[in-house]
Amino acid sequence: MAGIFDGHSDLLYDVTRRRLAGEDRVLERRHLDLLRRGGMEGLVLAMWTSAPGETFWKDVPGAETVAFRMERMMDCALAEFAECPWLAVARDVEEAERANAAGKLYAFLAVEGMAAMETDLRWLERWREFGVRIGMLTWNEENALAAGAKGDPQKSLTALGKLAVRRMEELGMVVDVSHLNDGGFWDVMRLARGPVIASHSNCRALCDVRRNLTDDQLRAIRDTGGVVGLNVHHAFIHDDPAKQTAEMLARHAAHMANVMGVEHVACGFDFCQYFGPGNEGARGLEDCGCVPVLFRELEKLGMTEREREMIARGNLLRTLGKIKDKR
Repeated sequence: MAGIFDGHSDLLYDVTRRRLAGEDRVLERRHLDLLRRGGMEGLVLAMWTSAPGETFWKDVPGAETVAFRMERMMDCALAEFAECPWLAVARDVEEAERANAAGKLYAFLAVEGMAAMETDLRWLERWREFGVRIGMLTWNEENALAAGAKGDPQKSLTALGKLAVRRMEELGMVVDVSHLNDGGFWDVMRLARGPVIASHSNCRALCDVRRNLTDDQLRAIRDTGGVVGLNVHHAFIHDDPAKQTAEMLARHAAHMANVMGVEHVACGFDFCQYFGPGNEGARGLEDCGCVPVLFRELEKLGMTEREREMIARGNLLRTLGKIKDKR
């Protein structure tokens, strides 16, 4: 089978905390072997700077503001990329495919929560120039743009949030609705003129949590031409710990395929076991080196090799290939 394109990775979190503690070559020393074992050909590397009190940021002087944390993560990312000749930061699908053909891993960049901008939309241009091609208005919190999954479920996007969606589309940045509340989700659907993705969300029909999507939401993403990425996080797979397994995540994929069509199912694994207890993946999917287990489960459910390759890489690459800078 072809390589795997993981549509949501928090590795830049680990890069940042370790570089700020004095390490270098974090991706190569700590993660490259697992990436290769799992068959990864590409990643979406997200810059996530929310929840400082629950993370290493609480011990970093000056990290009280989200903008400070975002600046440091961007600095650490640039320094890390300079030490990774085996990794190519891709700004479009053509660059990703060239990197893959040359035997390199490729990475698209994303922002997971835009609280750092506060009310200054010029951050969108800055992120775009930095290389960001995917953006979430919020993480789980409420900010000046939107409410996240832990906020008021029916709250609408703010007026500024609606402007941000329009501007992102003009800049050729994909709007990602993972972590967005239900009210904001439907606002994005009404505003969208191109593909919308949910990079790392599962099916609410199989696991009823706010971070997962209803069947109506799945169909709405399908209708934009977007995709939904399968998330390995145990709490988004089943409410019964005994059923938080790779086999059950494969059933989420099958449900998505039945509701949307297999061409709208992708990978967005959100591996973050390195965050500590509470962040475990499903049983059998403890880290990215285990990803082939999921595809064996998909085969057991009757998915063809072509269908598995669509989920592994083709669907997300096709969707990203539709995004154009309209400035």
